[in-house]
Amino acid sequence: MLTAILFGLAASSALVIGAIIGSYWDPPREVTGVLLAFASGALISALAFELFEDAYALGGATRSGLALLAGAAAFVAADTALDRYVTGQAGPDEREVAGGGARNGVGWALLAAVTLDGVPENLALGVSLVDDASLALLVAIFFSNLPESLVGAVAMRREGRQVKTVTGTWIACAVLLAVAVVAGRALAEPLSDEVLAVALGFAGGAVLASLADTLMPEAFEQGRPFNAFATAAGFFLSFILAA
Repeated sequence: MLTAILFGLAASSALVIGAIIGSYWDPPREVTGVLLAFASGALISALAFELFEDAYALGGATRSGLALLAGAAAFVAADTALDRYVTGQAGPDEREVAGGGARNGVGWALLAAVTLDGVPENLALGVSLVDDASLALLVAIFFSNLPESLVGAVAMRREGRQVKTVTGTWIACAVLLAVAVVAGRALAEPLSDEVLAVALGFAGGAVLASLADTLMPEAFEQGRPFNAFATAAGFFLSFILAA
């Protein structure tokens, strides 16, 4: 359990670091785009070679595949509900703000989106700790949290929020996501191999959906022309850590 606590703190620390940086500095769009692209590549590699590979080994193709699709569907449903609640419309959300004029409330929308993305990622990290510590997934989550909290802090500051309010809000989010890692580890420990395969597959599907819906579109929009190289670099580093 100590490992889960340490991993949770390490993964969530990126939210605090990004919030502090974003409270005092407006990063160029290219910087956040490249970081998101790097995180995208790292997450793809960690999912393929650790998270879903374990689900497949424990539960087989049918069980792990159906769980993967269920996790993706659950994320899409929750994300669509969030879009309607925050923006008042269905469809693509309004998360991008770096380098442009901030819309009123977009910082809080980003916070909600990061929480929605982060919960399945951190639960997956906790579940993965049942067999072995997943450094690849930890690195991927860290580099996805950093630019998102940075951009969210910039948006909140542009909306007139005080620095202490911005940093305090993101610290609270970091604590929540750190708890998700510990919860994932605690809930998965007593599970049988078959049920654990479903848990891993479901978490992997949710993470993959958040990757396709959030990280990669933003990386493409903000990080060109370096996003492709950064994605490959993230994939390679995560592969080495997983090997």
